[in-house]
Amino acid sequence: MQNIGEKTVAIVTGGGSGIGLAIATKFVQSGITTIIVGRDQQKLDAAKEQLGALCFPISHDLNDLAGLPALVQRIAQEHGKIDVLVNNAGINLKKEFTEVTDEEFQRIILTNVTAVFALSREVTKVMVEAGKGSIINISSMASQYGLPKVIAYTASKSAIEGMTRAMAVDLSPRGIRVNCIAPGFIATEMSAKALNNDPERKQKVLSRTPMGFLGETADIGEAAYFLATDAAKYITGVVLPVDGGNSIGF
Repeated sequence: MQNIGEKTVAIVTGGGSGIGLAIATKFVQSGITTIIVGRDQQKLDAAKEQLGALCFPISHDLNDLAGLPALVQRIAQEHGKIDVLVNNAGINLKKEFTEVTDEEFQRIILTNVTAVFALSREVTKVMVEAGKGSIINISSMASQYGLPKVIAYTASKSAIEGMTRAMAVDLSPRGIRVNCIAPGFIATEMSAKALNNDPERKQKVLSRTPMGFLGETADIGEAAYFLATDAAKYITGVVLPVDGGNSIGF
């Protein structure tokens, strides 16, 4: 985070909806120039309309790894620098373990791990020149304990947590902090649909969450803002559960 009056520039992937939009909203409300990257132009346009002048939508498929260096260069040139990167974009697949194909597994790993690595590498090149930056990865409860029928997603989010620690060790000496947020069960359109259609699962989720209720996307936005700013200037390499105690619940 910069001195008051100095522009801060952030990239939020998957910033058009859900948790990504909540993070972008908090950033924009705090005066941060926020570039949201996603595949769905309609969602990006709606987010831009909602967030206003400090929001800059860019439609790009992060699986297009070859296009990432040019994407990052474009952002750095247009905005002068990149202070914060939030790797939020990700996809899930719910399927019986024995039915997941090699192609499906690889597709999840490509989006959730390889693209995160490649984008972080390119953004880091810009941050290193400035001697400072904050990278925030988004993990999941799936990496904290075993969840049924999400083998590829679980593997990808476990990789993200390991990468966070390795990136922090590599990059912190160069002024770039790297941290991770592990959201618990957050009330989004997607989760509401899943839990409301499965009362038993909803009860299980709430009964092992000591606080007894689902989180809100804004809770993740607040955590990301904290980790992005100088309030967290001595914090690097951590995985922060924002989960109402779910990861330590019984």
